[in-house]
Amino acid sequence: MRRPERFPKSARTSPASRRAIAWCCHGIHCGACFYCERAQPILCTQFLANAPKAFHFDGRPRLFCDAVPVHQLMYLGGFAEYCIVPAASAVRVPDTMPFDRAALLGCCVMTGIGAATRIAALRWGDVAMVIGCGAVGLSAVQGCVLAGAGAIIAVDPNPVRRLLAQRLGATHAVEPDEAVDVARVLSQDRGADVVIEAAGDPTSFSLSVEAVRPGGQVVWLGKVAAQREVAFRWGSLMQEKRITRSSYGGARPQQDFPLLARAYLEGRLKLDEMNSARIELAAINDGFAALKRGETVRSVVMFA
Repeated sequence: MRRPERFPKSARTSPASRRAIAWCCHGIHCGACFYCERAQPILCTQFLANAPKAFHFDGRPRLFCDAVPVHQLMYLGGFAEYCIVPAASAVRVPDTMPFDRAALLGCCVMTGIGAATRIAALRWGDVAMVIGCGAVGLSAVQGCVLAGAGAIIAVDPNPVRRLLAQRLGATHAVEPDEAVDVARVLSQDRGADVVIEAAGDPTSFSLSVEAVRPGGQVVWLGKVAAQREVAFRWGSLMQEKRITRSSYGGARPQQDFPLLARAYLEGRLKLDEMNSARIELAAINDGFAALKRGETVRSVVMFA
């Protein structure tokens, strides 16, 4: 049974008018290159070669303004009322899925949940830790819930974010300087089985390898500047710890987006709590500013 609506009708559209509505995803791939054949589509040679050009997947533009090609970030360029995308980037949205919650699935939710369920390969009853409780981290918390983790430690310096993480399924929510001790208490002094870093801060990367147990799995989702160096205590990297950097949580959008939508509609995935504000396109810079200040998890642009 579908959960009751809690938002105004402006956030929904009648089924008759939704026939061509789709998610737009950037994770497209050729399916035939070295990496695609090895089930690593996020490393697709064509995808990575043409992305810096900011045109379409074939490296050519589709949009022009006064005969000048218009660039589109990651083959999408979605901060507009209309966009042209490759067919492979379009995934049908179920008729019963509200748009303002569907909008969250294409990036942050997919990345966080995929990190927990696909990349980390969490086992039932594992002790999991998520560092950073922004949109990606909060999604990772929910991914740990879906994967059956026995304990989920959410780590963030912001008490509001920690409280929200608990509402979304974290069993413990702590500040960074408490994380290692709590993981040890919950694991007979071993450390967390899986640590997912979603903060994108040098101290968080260092914390992730300190908190994971010997032989455990670390998944890095956050980013720092490509040329920036990050330091580690060498001993924290020893004892067969496995570290994986993931950009999109092993996403298979055509399969995963409908499954995530079903999980929301069945009440197993919480999206309402992550939707902090609904704004007009003209206010998008204000939305980014609020996000940078830590005031929102996600603001969704609503079109008239």
